[in-house]
Amino acid sequence: MQKQSLLGKTLTELRAVVNGLGMPAFAAKQIAAWLYDKKVTTIDAMTNLSLKHRELLKEAYEVGAEPPVEAMRSVDGTVKYLYRVGDRGFVEAVYIPEGDRATLCVSSQVGCKMHCRFCMTGRQGFSANLTAGQIINQINSLPERDRLTNVVMMGMGEPLDNLDEVLKALEVMTAPYGYAWSPKRVTLSTVGLRKGLRRYLDETDCHLAVSLHSPIPQQRLQLMPAEKAFSIEDIVDELRRYDFSKQRRLSFEYILFKGVNDSPSHAKALLKLLRGLDCRVNLIRFHAIPDSDLQGCDAEAMTAFRDYLTSHGLFTTIRASRGEDIFAACGMLSTAKMADENVN
Repeated sequence: MQKQSLLGKTLTELRAVVNGLGMPAFAAKQIAAWLYDKKVTTIDAMTNLSLKHRELLKEAYEVGAEPPVEAMRSVDGTVKYLYRVGDRGFVEAVYIPEGDRATLCVSSQVGCKMHCRFCMTGRQGFSANLTAGQIINQINSLPERDRLTNVVMMGMGEPLDNLDEVLKALEVMTAPYGYAWSPKRVTLSTVGLRKGLRRYLDETDCHLAVSLHSPIPQQRLQLMPAEKAFSIEDIVDELRRYDFSKQRRLSFEYILFKGVNDSPSHAKALLKLLRGLDCRVNLIRFHAIPDSDLQGCDAEAMTAFRDYLTSHGLFTTIRASRGEDIFAACGMLSTAKMADENVN
């Protein structure tokens, strides 16, 4: 019988575990402390549980901590880690150190269903949703985990397409029994699945980043097939229901493609679309992927686009590109090849 993973379980789920095994109720908090505070990798290490209760736990459960099976290091200090999930699945997580900050880009699915034209993960297709344990393991088993200051759900997959497991993982990250992080340390990036978006905003206080890439619906549809079901105009209307003027931050991600979405008319349409929203825009350089006819803008064009938006009251930044030489930059994550290879 395959054992279940304890890692990633919420306190409510751990209470159900100990209740089912006839263990005292307080053991749930003890297990949570071992998992998320002390970060043990074996049940035997949970020494304030009786030997009898540890043996009971071990019959059906394991911690579920799995170290990365591969690491690639960029010249800029970025590290891309490969994690095995399930029998033949793999996901990538990207560690990005920068001064006194260290960010981990975390995956939520093996592949992705969204098929964005500019994204390697979308080309891979969809294989599986990750469990909360597999999401948390990318943090728990990260060699640099104690240096982390921020987590972004911007890796492989669409987080709102795996919302139940993502919400459990976010609870573990932010709850007192878990990592006890401020929600301000966590950002979720999405194409904007409307039903999931509402749940995410209602049930968490974490930051939100929306993949926009064109303010013109017909053009966004060409870049992002999800526009057909989840219109950017409807998404923005939904976001107007929420208050982003306090601690929670709303941002829009905008990859600039040469001759596609970089004109003054696009900038004006972007201003019109986002007028009145308390938000920021992050401009992202396009990282070329194989067999794509899209091209990135040069630095001068990106600066001009940013300055136009900023001068009209829309706070806009140009995101620094990291890890491109190891295919760890935005839109470049893919493990399709790994599924057909033997990774030791």
